[in-house]
Amino acid sequence: MADNENMRDAPAGDIPTSAAPASAPMPESAAASTASDTAGPNRRDKRKYTENRKTNANGRRKGQGSSRGDDRRGPRDRRARNEKGWQERKRRKLDEDGNAAGNGEPSYMSIQFPEAEIAAEERRPKRKVAVMIGYAGTGYHGLQINHKEKTIEGDIFAALVAAKAISKANADDPRKSSFVRCARTDKGVHAAGNMISLKLIIDEPDLVKKINENLPPQIRVWGIQRTNNSFSCYQSCDSRWYEYLMPSYCLLPPHPESYLGKKVLESVKEKGVEEEYATRLGEVKDYWDEVQKNDIQPILDSLDPDVRATVIRRMHVADRASDNAASKSEAEPKSSEQDPVNTSEAKGETAGSKDEQAAEAPVATTAEPDGTVANAEAEATAEQDTAKPKEIHPVDQALKQIKAAYVAAKRRYRVTPERLSQLQQALDQYVGTRNYHNYTIQKSFSDPSSRRTIRSFAARPEPVQINDTQWLSLKVHGQSFMMHQIRKMVGMAVLVARCATPLARFAESFGPARISIPKAPSLGLLLERPVFESYNKRAQDQFSLAPLDYAAHEADMQAFKDEQIYRRIFELEEKENSFHTFFHQIDNYKSAYFLWVTAGGLEAAEVREGPQEPVPEELREELGEEDGDEDPEAGEG
Repeated sequence: MADNENMRDAPAGDIPTSAAPASAPMPESAAASTASDTAGPNRRDKRKYTENRKTNANGRRKGQGSSRGDDRRGPRDRRARNEKGWQERKRRKLDEDGNAAGNGEPSYMSIQFPEAEIAAEERRPKRKVAVMIGYAGTGYHGLQINHKEKTIEGDIFAALVAAKAISKANADDPRKSSFVRCARTDKGVHAAGNMISLKLIIDEPDLVKKINENLPPQIRVWGIQRTNNSFSCYQSCDSRWYEYLMPSYCLLPPHPESYLGKKVLESVKEKGVEEEYATRLGEVKDYWDEVQKNDIQPILDSLDPDVRATVIRRMHVADRASDNAASKSEAEPKSSEQDPVNTSEAKGETAGSKDEQAAEAPVATTAEPDGTVANAEAEATAEQDTAKPKEIHPVDQALKQIKAAYVAAKRRYRVTPERLSQLQQALDQYVGTRNYHNYTIQKSFSDPSSRRTIRSFAARPEPVQINDTQWLSLKVHGQSFMMHQIRKMVGMAVLVARCATPLARFAESFGPARISIPKAPSLGLLLERPVFESYNKRAQDQFSLAPLDYAAHEADMQAFKDEQIYRRIFELEEKENSFHTFFHQIDNYKSAYFLWVTAGGLEAAEVREGPQEPVPEELREELGEEDGDEDPEAGEG
């Protein structure tokens, strides 16, 4: 039995051929003939009479030599007919559910070729292989191939077809090549090392080079290795390494005037733990006081008193819908006795909204005899609008200056070894097997699949300086991860460090209580490499195959990370301030969802009943609930 199993798993070219064993069962036709011969002469005569009735006047069996019958009926053998129909069905354009996509719509999953080209193509053997890949996820809708969205796998599949590693007959459906991914990464997530396994034509010279020539620079194939025929990179992967990059200023505490900052300070005083709180914050305790005195106050002092009052009121509010109502109430006067500051602000905002309404409103036109439209008045109005640039209200101008000052102050921060040690203490809470139902979507505490094992989670002791921002590198090694799990683990650890939250909060997050943990920005996450310890041992011992190891490509992968991944992360953060925006939103969201970070603990927080309980629309993105219809097992990070 063991020998048969080895033969099934061995590569196709290595399976030995041998004669059928002596104990092999006799074919059914031979068995039937023997049984009838032993039944005596009467049975033989009857069979001969029946066969004679099936012949025509020429002595041929009826239907033989009739081309018309062959053309009309097709192959007489049922197996041949079934195989022919199966081949035709294989060549149809299929969707993810195996149904014909139809309508001739273009699809990233189906590359169509004329039937004549498919028929003329030379048929070459396919081999099961592992393809080691790397990519920068910027601009792609994640890794997994689909019909409508531009994905990493869509470009890789097209490159394999272009390099003739996949035949034209199999180009209309990746499943024909047994296409499997090791770890599915979400939109915007990068990978220095990932893997797909499938059947490829690998006799092309310089195949890896040809594939890369058909790929953009942000996607690379590192190598292609033979595997046993039953290999699946998803099933055979023992563990995965991820890296998360973030600016060190993420460890700064919430601003004391923000909603979360106020709640943290109030709870500390209420519970009488001011000394412990101050000790945990260390040198960053008075950081924002210094920024207020040196960077923000000079801007406020330069403003008119009316404008200054409004600016102070709006400095620490969330950027999204949670404070839209408050902003609207400031913008719209309720009576003639309203505060003159609000009135002046309202005038500026109302004027802007009227301009927008005018731009969107339909313009009255008259048709000329020649069919043209007279719209001179509208054109003149458009020219005036173009000539006059929109004026920025003094309040908005001051708020922009203050935001820039806060961002600059954050980027000046340099983390101390003590602060980094506090982050490491938080990350250490994940090591071992824990219940991560709070760290993904659509999972309950009682679901056995919520339990995951983390082997290590470490912050690199030496930060990296890029331009004016200091960056931290966190590396996590785990068996497998659920959707958003790593980003929520980072979000939890950073919030605990920046708010001086007791480490006991981690144990509570692994318990049955349902708390809201925000997921850190996808910008900083990258899959470093998958690990195949068990398969590598079996491949060498049983199949004499090389192990699946990225070590041979380490230099190329590091250069790729520096140029295509790290550079994109650094540049995007400089341009978009993703981490500043994320924490500003969390700190200023006026709700109890995140108050578990305070000294009040879970009792102070909005505890959800279960995974199906809806959250406010403005928090769906932070909590990952916009992916509520997704399978939590279908993606990682």
